[in-house]
Amino acid sequence: MAESAPCVFCRIVEGEIPCFKLHEDPRTLAFMDINPFHDGHCLVITKAHAENLYAADEADLAAAIAVAKRLAIAVNQVLRPDGINLVQANGAGAGQSVFHFHFHVFPRKLNDNAQFNWGHKPGDMARIGELAERIKRAMP
Repeated sequence: MAESAPCVFCRIVEGEIPCFKLHEDPRTLAFMDINPFHDGHCLVITKAHAENLYAADEADLAAAIAVAKRLAIAVNQVLRPDGINLVQANGAGAGQSVFHFHFHVFPRKLNDNAQFNWGHKPGDMARIGELAERIKRAMP
């Protein structure tokens, strides 16, 4: 999905927009989310622009998940939340609003009503098995 304005995360990487920087290396940048759900909510982005997971370079993805882990450890140590989610969305239907690959390091509190949990109920095992085979065959 093309954005009408220049990518806000690319502008942060270029220093055109300030951020509360937590980490930077040749492939990634991590900074505080300025619209946090909870204290400690932060982002890890690839420096190279990629709209989503599908378009991102695998070495950039590996670097981003390693930084997300380090950041989650630090957030956990500093804030002692009840849990931490790593959230990564691909496409508007998944809630992606900035079309530049990123992880949210998302501290959680029990009963905080964040809306990306779903009720668990047993699935149709035949359907699940059939989809598993189709997905395996489609893997690059």
